[in-house]
Amino acid sequence: MMMSLERTFIAIKPDGVQRGLIGDIISRFETKGLKLVALKLLRVTDALAEQHYGEHKGKPFYEPLVAFITSGPIVAMVWEGRDAVAVCRQLNGATDPEKATPGTIRFDFGQIAQRNIVHGSDSVTSAEREIHLFFDDDEILDHWDRTVDPWILPL
Repeated sequence: MMMSLERTFIAIKPDGVQRGLIGDIISRFETKGLKLVALKLLRVTDALAEQHYGEHKGKPFYEPLVAFITSGPIVAMVWEGRDAVAVCRQLNGATDPEKATPGTIRFDFGQIAQRNIVHGSDSVTSAEREIHLFFDDDEILDHWDRTVDPWILPL
């Protein structure tokens, strides 16, 4: 099975930032072999939250979702690696921490579905859209080589 090099968007939500879990969460992605190509700490504005969660507008959880993501700072990141979207979703675990697999970020750190520590893109298309919502092109390192890459990436 051929794996593709992809980029995905991950955000550590306000509960993860407030609880001091940034380092632990970043470590999970690094340990898996993914490469961090963009990172920033920011407050999500109402306008950005509405763009980010626009597909959920009109659903009963939309307003609380927007209120939560704008309630404190987040850490926005772009990770690169083989099948990065699927790999990161697996590392994140199920949306509801009570249904997440032990060892995933949401199982280990999450408490309830409404405060589930991280957001991760659900497809390559979503990742591209979300990356460009949170980052300008010049904020993403397009090419940098890690000495470990030959040990992780296919030849």
